[in-house]
Amino acid sequence: MIASLARTANNLLCLNKQLLCLLWLCRAPYDAPMTNLPQNSDGTQTSDFGAGSGQWRGRFPYNEIITLLDVNRLYNLAESTSQDLTVGEVLDLAGPDRIRDLKLGYGKSAGLPDLHQAVADACKAPAEHVVTTQGTALGIFLLALELCRAGDEAVLVSPCFPPSRDSLIGAGARVREVALSFDDGYRLDLDRIEASLSPKTRLVSLASPQNPNGVQTPRAAIENLLVMMERRSPQALLFLDETYREATYGDTPPADSFAALDPRIVTGASVSKALGAPGLRTGWLTVADADLRTRLTVAKMNTVISGSVLDETLAAALLRNREKVLAPRRRLLAGAIDELARWCEAERERIDWVRPDAGALCCLRLRPDVLDAAGVSRFWRVLPRHDLQLASGRWFGESERVFRLGFGYLPPERLGPALSALSTALDAAVA
Repeated sequence: MIASLARTANNLLCLNKQLLCLLWLCRAPYDAPMTNLPQNSDGTQTSDFGAGSGQWRGRFPYNEIITLLDVNRLYNLAESTSQDLTVGEVLDLAGPDRIRDLKLGYGKSAGLPDLHQAVADACKAPAEHVVTTQGTALGIFLLALELCRAGDEAVLVSPCFPPSRDSLIGAGARVREVALSFDDGYRLDLDRIEASLSPKTRLVSLASPQNPNGVQTPRAAIENLLVMMERRSPQALLFLDETYREATYGDTPPADSFAALDPRIVTGASVSKALGAPGLRTGWLTVADADLRTRLTVAKMNTVISGSVLDETLAAALLRNREKVLAPRRRLLAGAIDELARWCEAERERIDWVRPDAGALCCLRLRPDVLDAAGVSRFWRVLPRHDLQLASGRWFGESERVFRLGFGYLPPERLGPALSALSTALDAAVA
């Protein structure tokens, strides 16, 4: 009898899993024109998806930013990280003997305790508030999935990291997007954000520094935003992506994390950008609400089970030694942004830019009085001929006239030639 009941229970469990898979597959897909497909070297667009109708049928919107994972040209000015660390450099920080003896079992559901403490020290928040994730991207996805049900609303400040938008769309939320202006230096527009808030708002999402432009939001603006949320959207939480916070220039200290400012704030960050270890795939959320932390941990278990013990052990060592790692990187970024500023000044007749507050990234714009729409198209077409790679503003919710330029990824000796190649590409686009 016991064996029969066990078999019946097991069969029901398998059936439930199959039903969940079917329910996921049969939900209405996101249906949008295929306007963000990868470009060939001649600027044409093709699809390997066999849709035929010209419609993307995936749950998440297709975005060309995925090409950054597969294309890395000589003059890669598209990437927004600092230079990549090597495995050897991180092993030296962690201690090779410790890593050699590390058992490759499952990780803890909410993450490695050592990593929790290292994050807490960096953010000045309680260690128990930390939930580790596979990069900030997974944290954004889990937060959207857990907070936003169909019919719920989310307010998103853009331009933004594409998964910040696409995870909300995939979760079925109605996204109210507040687009910031290049001409206003991408400064936060609190009046427009307040007008977008409603009793249905469950999440307000922004980054500081912002991706793609590196502009920071002052503490006073966040405090004012929280007051607005309390008045108009009392059930909403505020997500702040702090991925680039510690990527400052020279001796400039980083802004304090917002993790401990208010229990309605959830922050996210990772070791990918400022520290240069995106291959570790380790990030985190800081979550004051215990119930939400549990829900996010269960959501994490149902997507990735747990984090990699190897990745999290190395990430904890990296965070414990972050000042040692960050100091030379900040000096490199200071030199790189000065070189970029000189280039922008020399190209001021053809280029506008918004100088960033932090991060190895910024936004530039092709001047409309120099390049018309046809000239902008020519610009994007000629880049591969010069072994150049830029991140289109379209990826982030901006116009194609705007592009993100990363100035911290290339070795210093290659940044100057890359900018010279960009001037040559501008010559060809203007001609």
